[in-house]
Amino acid sequence: MPLKYKAKGKSPQVIALYEAWFGHPKHMNVGYSSQDPAQIASQVVQAKAQGITAFVVDWYGDREPFIDKSYAVMQATAAKKDFQVAMMYDETDQEDGATDEAIADFTMFRDTYLSPKSPGLHAYLNYQGRPVIFIFPKGGHTDWSKVRASVNKWPTPPFLVFENLPGQYPDAFDGYYAWVNPGDKGWASDGSNWGEQYLDSFYRTMQAKYSDKIIVGGAWAGFDDSKAPWGLNRHISTRCGQTFTDTFNFWRKDFPADDPPPFVMLETWNDHEEGTAIEGGIPRCDSPQPEHSTNQVPQSPASGQPGKS
Repeated sequence: MPLKYKAKGKSPQVIALYEAWFGHPKHMNVGYSSQDPAQIASQVVQAKAQGITAFVVDWYGDREPFIDKSYAVMQATAAKKDFQVAMMYDETDQEDGATDEAIADFTMFRDTYLSPKSPGLHAYLNYQGRPVIFIFPKGGHTDWSKVRASVNKWPTPPFLVFENLPGQYPDAFDGYYAWVNPGDKGWASDGSNWGEQYLDSFYRTMQAKYSDKIIVGGAWAGFDDSKAPWGLNRHISTRCGQTFTDTFNFWRKDFPADDPPPFVMLETWNDHEEGTAIEGGIPRCDSPQPEHSTNQVPQSPASGQPGKS
């Protein structure tokens, strides 16, 4: 079936997941603060040079005031740099009150960042005139049908895009995004399960059964959570840069050239704790050989899940 929602051009719009928690003491020191306007401006310029059009920023509502402040700086900066920004809502892992908390957080976000007087409003990522909000599941205790009913009352209801394939609340979501995943064989000790089977299943299923939903592809350079306090010694090898090239272009195998999905999300721009960051370049060689990198995202010819703390 032809896609109901497709790319505006000949290939998907490239967006990237951004972690806004650096500078907070509970996260590793990467040499900068996510609240530094100059740093964010530099990252935006770097991302634009690589063909990235938007940062999708993890956001936790009032559970993480540090990240909320970082997001405010990002949206204001993006507006000045002709860049886009979107929010990825991290669901609470608490069972009690999860639905009420999600509704309150979404309302807070709308009033703060999507109201007519919000600083940098025009930088927010829109598709077909509606804001796009991504959702990262955690505890699984939220009744998303109730959240959907709440946001439908907004002056401009947002598109809600959830992780992986449709599950318990298929009618609550407008789309789904692929996320870093080694596939059904699980995590290999040598990192050789880079996600080929997972992406093939995701794209084929979305195309065959959910062509009326927004499809957001996923691309990653590797995975290594050994530096994360919550790490489980999980790895996806960079394969000298081939993992990024293969995941970035995988959508081409399952979609006709004249029917591309609207977005591909790079996962991630700067999650250094789980070893998915590409802001320092895409690895070209695994050890024991010297590691080299390139700062260029591949361009199209025409132009247990990993979790966040």
